[in-house]
Amino acid sequence: MRTGVRVALDWGAARIGVAACDAAGTLAYPIGTVPATADRAATLRAVVETIAEREPVEVVVGLPRSLSGGEGPAALAIRERAEDLAVAIAPIPVRLVDERLSTVSASRRLGESGRSTRKQRPLIDAAAAATILEDALAAERSTGRAPGEVVSPGTDD
Repeated sequence: MRTGVRVALDWGAARIGVAACDAAGTLAYPIGTVPATADRAATLRAVVETIAEREPVEVVVGLPRSLSGGEGPAALAIRERAEDLAVAIAPIPVRLVDERLSTVSASRRLGESGRSTRKQRPLIDAAAAATILEDALAAERSTGRAPGEVVSPGTDD
């Protein structure tokens, strides 16, 4: 298992959920959200600032695949945003990882803790980012390889 802080993003149309992990890659936790505005450049700057605060060794971005594993318009949009992010934060690598059901899982966990999911959308987005990161860390622990597919220049696996 590689060491170093990682940041995860659950990039949505209204908000980008942000999570991070400790340097040992043991514990993933939600950080908050960044508003996704119509001004893509401003949104990207805000995401880059949020990432820079954590000084990560890599950034993991959730890739919304269909339940069958295919990629539709949402996945293509995330690929574009991940490419823009990769350029903006190079040489920090950006990895796309499957995020199927991360929001559903996060919403369920918050609901089980007694929170109203309708009123807690920002919390759900940040919790979904933490779920994406937890899954990526678990995959790396079980395989010994970095998760997902690399988008940016940088160290691969």
